[in-house]
Amino acid sequence: MALMHVDFFSDVLGMCVNMDVIIPQQTKGQIGMEGKGGTGSYKTMYLLHGMSDDQTIWQRRTSIERYVSRLGIAVVMPTTHLAFYTDTVYGMRYWTFISQELPGICREFFPRMSEKREDTLAAGLSMGGYGAWKLGLGAGETFGAAASLSGALDIVADNFRHMNGDKARLFRGIFGTMDSLKGSDNDLFALAEKRMAAKKNLPRLYAWCGTEDFLYEGNLRAWDHVRRLGFDLTCEESAGDHQWRYWDEKIRDVLKWWLGTQEELL
Repeated sequence: MALMHVDFFSDVLGMCVNMDVIIPQQTKGQIGMEGKGGTGSYKTMYLLHGMSDDQTIWQRRTSIERYVSRLGIAVVMPTTHLAFYTDTVYGMRYWTFISQELPGICREFFPRMSEKREDTLAAGLSMGGYGAWKLGLGAGETFGAAASLSGALDIVADNFRHMNGDKARLFRGIFGTMDSLKGSDNDLFALAEKRMAAKKNLPRLYAWCGTEDFLYEGNLRAWDHVRRLGFDLTCEESAGDHQWRYWDEKIRDVLKWWLGTQEELL
């Protein structure tokens, strides 16, 4: 594999931003790892970070490069700061950036990345799990599948719990008032209803959450909602709380689910 650190300018955000990108490379001489080169276009996973992190975190906390080395896929890990993948009330258009501008930039920089929706996955943890499902439900023409690990999927309820002090100011700056959030495209429950009503570009959805996670109850509500709407949902739960010990394991399950492989990713 090749790991590239990319600094580039976003016209949408009006500033320089960063992403780390893993690109397939055929290798046989690396100790302990064999790299598979891609033929034709690469399937691509956009791998999103959580509230406290940036584009480096998946490399620092997991062995993501090793897991994908034999799969021949590309992985895009962008920084999106603490904005919940949203066109914020305070004026920064992070949703437009992640859903429209970034895929176009990636395909310009790396022209072998597939443009097919079925070859493009959004995945992430916590805030990034919310962002991944939002990409699947709100940008289905680009992302054919979305996977959430310990995601903040019931953002209305999760937001409400932080409606005091600094967290209240943060969430109001991102989402506005509770009245403006509920039923909007930032509300995954409403966005799922809108996508299903359109009957077009419906994503495959995956989710895992630990039963001791503070976001577990919100996950159960979100899973039940999209299941009742008729989405293709694979959801799993097991013992665990909100930490990398579980996400390192479960990102391998995400890859196997998306690619339909039973190969162990070690």
